[in-house]
Amino acid sequence: MATACGLSSSSSLRSVAFSGLRRFSRAANAPRVARFPSSASRGVVCAARRRRSPSNSRAAAEGSSALEIADQVEQQAEQAEQQEQQNQLEEAPQEQGEQGQADVIVEAVANGGANVFASEDMDIHLHLLQSDMEVDAVVAADMKENGSRSTRRTKLICTVGPASCSFKQLEALASGGMNVARLNMCHGTHEWHRDVVEKVRRLNAEKGYSIAIMMDTEGSEIHLGDLPGDSSVKAEDGDLWTFTVRQFPGPLPPQTVQLNYDGFVDDITVGDEVVADGGMVRFQVLRKIGPDVTVRVIDPGLILPRANVTFFRDGKLVRGRNSMLPTISSKDWIDVDFGISMGVDFIAISFVKSPDVITHLRSYINARSPDRYIGLISKIESCESIVRLEEIIAVSDGAMVARGDLGAQIPLEEVPSVQQDIVQICRDLNKPVIVASQLLESMIEFPTPTRAEVADTAEAVRQRADALMLSGESAIGQFPEKALAVLRTVATRIEGFSRAERSREQEADIALLPELSDVLSERISEQICASAAHMAAKLQVDAIFVFTHRGYMASLLSRCRPDCPIFAFTSSQGVRQQLNLSWGLIPFRLDFSDDMESNILRTFNLLKARGMMKSGDLVITVTDIIGSDSSFDGGLQSMQIRNVP
Repeated sequence: MATACGLSSSSSLRSVAFSGLRRFSRAANAPRVARFPSSASRGVVCAARRRRSPSNSRAAAEGSSALEIADQVEQQAEQAEQQEQQNQLEEAPQEQGEQGQADVIVEAVANGGANVFASEDMDIHLHLLQSDMEVDAVVAADMKENGSRSTRRTKLICTVGPASCSFKQLEALASGGMNVARLNMCHGTHEWHRDVVEKVRRLNAEKGYSIAIMMDTEGSEIHLGDLPGDSSVKAEDGDLWTFTVRQFPGPLPPQTVQLNYDGFVDDITVGDEVVADGGMVRFQVLRKIGPDVTVRVIDPGLILPRANVTFFRDGKLVRGRNSMLPTISSKDWIDVDFGISMGVDFIAISFVKSPDVITHLRSYINARSPDRYIGLISKIESCESIVRLEEIIAVSDGAMVARGDLGAQIPLEEVPSVQQDIVQICRDLNKPVIVASQLLESMIEFPTPTRAEVADTAEAVRQRADALMLSGESAIGQFPEKALAVLRTVATRIEGFSRAERSREQEADIALLPELSDVLSERISEQICASAAHMAAKLQVDAIFVFTHRGYMASLLSRCRPDCPIFAFTSSQGVRQQLNLSWGLIPFRLDFSDDMESNILRTFNLLKARGMMKSGDLVITVTDIIGSDSSFDGGLQSMQIRNVP
């Protein structure tokens, strides 16, 4: 048939345009899959068109019947071409695996080749296309249903405990919007925590979630021991309890609790007040008998195992021994080694008193885990932390406002202003900040929060903290899923209100941020990100895209708190997990090529295929992956305004 057309088998009847997008992980010499019609299909189409030509006397004589034949032949040609495209998918080189097939699909979609999916294997092909880019399943579903601007910017952390440690319970929290799972090392064994980590990793792998893991150290402050039987005990007004440093061979007597500090009896005096868990329960010392101290409940509440303890004498905090204890105890060092071995994403350090603690721990972790970066979160929960606040935050990867214990060491009325100061300092220094403790404390026992708790949560969102954290509400509470739903709903609604209120203030707000670095390349990054946030507000863009190796420019964009969501694309799974903690960032894992234009176009196609963006959407792209200098994110930063094609 090709000869009848006057064309050789190698001639091209028509050209097929392809975008030239490349598999990012393909080697330079990897074989390409042919994407042109076969000689047979070219001949069929040519013959059909020749039959339609008036110059062909036979076709003219046959009239309409010839046209019908031509239509049938052209349909056969189209079917043959579709079959060939299908064969290209199935015969992609083995060394490319699924990614090689996904590349064929991406290029076909980019050029209108929707017929690639017109087969019984459509679901498989869509899976291959989608697996080329990893994003949290909950975020993807939300964007597909409600649009990119609907996404929640404030991240949510849930403490895992007896009420939330099964696979089914963890999946419920993940589908409810949990971004980070917190392991409280005050409770449970390493085997128990290992099981939780494995379940979270299984959820990520099997269900498409992207949940980061934070390990929270116990600290060396004075705290209660485990409670007999129950995970918590209600202390009623006027009840008598015994605090002891004795070791019991069997179960503890009723209303008896141990302390971890052998000098407790020597330091305490009759008449002192003992405050547990940041003021949730308050006792008065009645008498001391050997290693035992008898106390009476003067402020009833729920006693939690291993709760921190502080002493007050004549209305003043007695720091004494607490300030002399090391920040990281011997148990904490064992737990840190465990966290390193499990590959956790963050380690939160309790009762940080000086920046030297974080600097020393960072050196230790870098030596033990040179190939995986673990973020260090300083918990601000003591007077010593407040005194050296900026120094501590500057050397940390983030901070946690642990309001429970902090409220036991400073006057209660100062906690809100201190919280606001910490949030702002963290933003100035480009560090994520977590607001924690007693956000929805009543939901440990009740299915709905108090209105005051909702107002407190809303204020933390208005301050634009990076993350909110549930403690006992999700660890031992009766309604962990409902508590998470309250946080999610409040955060989403208040963010929407705040965006409407602050649209005129955005430019002034960003202008007030101090410069972070004297290094020119990093100052350029700061200015590019600030400009991107300005333009995003002015142009009402649908999203900001940032392509980054180590997440630095993504964090700078988060610091600016733009109105639109930030899509952070990185080739590193570890960086992707770290970005789960930062405000407004939607982290994607995506392999990069050296061609930035290919990266951008490929991202557009993948997002459109998943229903997360649509043609015509306006985005700002910020890149810093072009340079080859690994000392910072790139030698050449750029910003573009693009419409999704």
